[in-house]
Amino acid sequence: MTDLVLESHALTKIYGQTRALGGVDMHVRRGESLAIMGASGSGKTTLLHVLAGIVTPAAGSVVFSPTDGAPIDVTGGSESLRSRLRRERFGFVFQQGLLIPELTAVENIALALMINGTRRRTALEHAAGWMASLGLAGKEDNRIGELSGGQAQRVAIARAQVTGAELVFADEPTGALDSKTSHEVMDALLWSTTGQGRSLVVVTHDADVAARCSRTVLMRDGSIVTAEVSA
Repeated sequence: MTDLVLESHALTKIYGQTRALGGVDMHVRRGESLAIMGASGSGKTTLLHVLAGIVTPAAGSVVFSPTDGAPIDVTGGSESLRSRLRRERFGFVFQQGLLIPELTAVENIALALMINGTRRRTALEHAAGWMASLGLAGKEDNRIGELSGGQAQRVAIARAQVTGAELVFADEPTGALDSKTSHEVMDALLWSTTGQGRSLVVVTHDADVAARCSRTVLMRDGSIVTAEVSA
């Protein structure tokens, strides 16, 4: 089994006259946390979306290596393959959570399982277990608007992990939070990913968030310009 869970070669993406990605090579090791930093417009979010199979590059490849099977060509696969990866193998945490306000916290988490065919009762039980592990016991029936920003992000983290995702992509997961809450959310995110042997890719502008990851890459004008190991 390869040490790499994700690997990209020569990724290129162009929007109009703008080169969002200019031949990016990178990798994610199994069990590591990788921070992608850069100024606005540097291409970091585009890179995350291409790695996750949300956006198709103009050229280049992304290969995902699951623990239980042969490597999968993400960019060369069909849209149904990429959708299945996003449902079953990849997890996502965004700055605003993108949770459904009409559902309770536990229903938001369980929905990820029910979409994959898990029975409602079983899905709710698993979702409640994740809430308890992330310090949200007793909040199961709260609507999203009844939770604090940090609590809502922990719900989003649980939703990203409840399917057993091997790789979690987080786009500015602490961007809307104060420093204390940001630290707590990163605690939860790292515990639930690398703490369980899974991998994490974080796009962030926050140097404190990046410093907590095992490795950081810096992007500028669609290219990776530096890569370093965090302390």
